[in-house]
Amino acid sequence: MLQPMTKGRRCFVCRKGPIRGEMIVRRGKAKREGGVGQKITGKTRRSFKPNLQRVRAIIDGSVRRVKVCTACLRAGKITKPA
Repeated sequence: MLQPMTKGRRCFVCRKGPIRGEMIVRRGKAKREGGVGQKITGKTRRSFKPNLQRVRAIIDGSVRRVKVCTACLRAGKITKPA
C-alpha cells in the first residue's frame, strides 16, 4: 500500500516535497552487444524524499521552527536568529 504524500514533508520556503518514481528491473543482452534486446521484468514503486532540516528561522519578525530543505539553507533563503 502506498503512503499518502503528506504536507508535513514539504519545504517551508520552496514547497519541495516527496515525488514518486519506479525502480525498473531488466533482463537480457543489449542489442548493441549482439543480443535480442533488454526486457523489463518488473517495476517497483519508490519515493524520493527531500532532505528537510528542522531549523529556527526568523519569519515575519518572530522566531519559528520550520522544516527547510538543505538547498534553501545553502542558498541563504532564510535568516537564522542570533
